Amino acid sequence: MTDGTVPDSLIPYDEIVQEALRAVVGRVLGEVERGGGLPGEHHFYITFKTQAPGVDIPQHLIQRFPDEMTIVIQNRFWDLKVEPDAFEVGLSFNQVPAKLHVPFAAVTGFVDPAVNFALQFQAQSEDGEAEPGEPENDTPIATSEDGSNVVSVDFTRKK
Repeated sequence: MTDGTVPDSLIPYDEIVQEALRAVVGRVLGEVERGGGLPGEHHFYITFKTQAPGVDIPQHLIQRFPDEMTIVIQNRFWDLKVEPDAFEVGLSFNQVPAKLHVPFAAVTGFVDPAVNFALQFQAQSEDGEAEPGEPENDTPIATSEDGSNVVSVDFTRKK
């Protein structure tokens, strides 16, 4: 007989899946870096935790976005560099250039509206679920209303 509870796994499936999906973001950004720019109409919204370990962004952005922010990789970006565990990119915020270093572990969302593709990740913080922020860099915003292919990974332990 069972009591209906799910046993805790000794294998960290949630962490393994999250890491694998974040690798998708790295691979896509790596393709853009190697190709020298975005192909076709592709562009990305990337949401990340501003206080996560390894995030390096200007102090004025941390003050403005103390928890989470969304950036847009579209028309005005430069110096995209993709590392195994992080990416760097130059963006403009209110006409002020800034360099951002973001570990993939800090990423909570990745969207390519041109093809209705999205990934959402659980925030790796102790303060609960994070709400996605609005894109804030100096790139025009385009959104898709419906028909998106969203992969949402939400592992909760039942006790």
